[in-house]
Amino acid sequence: MANDTLHKLREGWGVQTRIIHALMIRELITRFGRENIGFLWIMAEPLLFAGLVGLIWHMTKGATEHGISIIAFVATGYIPITLFRHGVSRSVAVFTVNQSLLYHRQIKITDFILARFIIELLGGMMAYAFMAVVLIQLGEFPVPANMGLLVAGWMLYSFFCFSLCLVIAPVSEMSEVLEKFIPVVTYIMIPFSGLFYLVDWMKPSIRDFLLLSPFVNGMEMMRKGIWGDDIVAHYNIWNPIGCAVVATMIGLVLCRRVRRTLTIE
Repeated sequence: MANDTLHKLREGWGVQTRIIHALMIRELITRFGRENIGFLWIMAEPLLFAGLVGLIWHMTKGATEHGISIIAFVATGYIPITLFRHGVSRSVAVFTVNQSLLYHRQIKITDFILARFIIELLGGMMAYAFMAVVLIQLGEFPVPANMGLLVAGWMLYSFFCFSLCLVIAPVSEMSEVLEKFIPVVTYIMIPFSGLFYLVDWMKPSIRDFLLLSPFVNGMEMMRKGIWGDDIVAHYNIWNPIGCAVVATMIGLVLCRRVRRTLTIE
């Protein structure tokens, strides 16, 4: 009995993996085509964005901020926030543009969100790693002091971003008005992302408020993993975990509700 259950789980996992892989390939070809650098644009986009902003900050604010390389500081903030913004924007109306694929019974609507988010996640991770290697060679980036903490912070940050995508995707299908507000909300969230600062630089009253944000906790973990004892970081791992779990549950309920309204062509 246990062996049969395990076999069915493996079969289901294998089918789901192939579905996600196929949807990712379809999405990459649709977005980037087969010419030029193709899918490498998923890495190039956040790199260009973070690089240009880092250079602007370097020219306007100087080489360091609180003893930290300004270029490295900006890059470690902008690449994760790019994951959030791109993940959210790619989740808007994702069901409508892909609903014809629901003809295949094995495909679930959450597969569309997952496939698009994995693409953005891989692009962000590749950009982060490439940026770190280049800046380390230039002496603008330290060798990470705690790689485990850096990866854990990145994963928690990504988990919360994905949970928001699970909410935003069905919400964008339920109301055109709410869909229009989503780009505005992504900009409003930037001050609460931990992008421009370390929490320790703030007054204690502001610090406690900022630490309510799952983004800030994830960002603090990543930067602590990079700079180690050179900075003082404040974070609570249960904040992004708890918020992501709650948002995921809400998102799955909303996805189930929206699925009933979609017509299969």
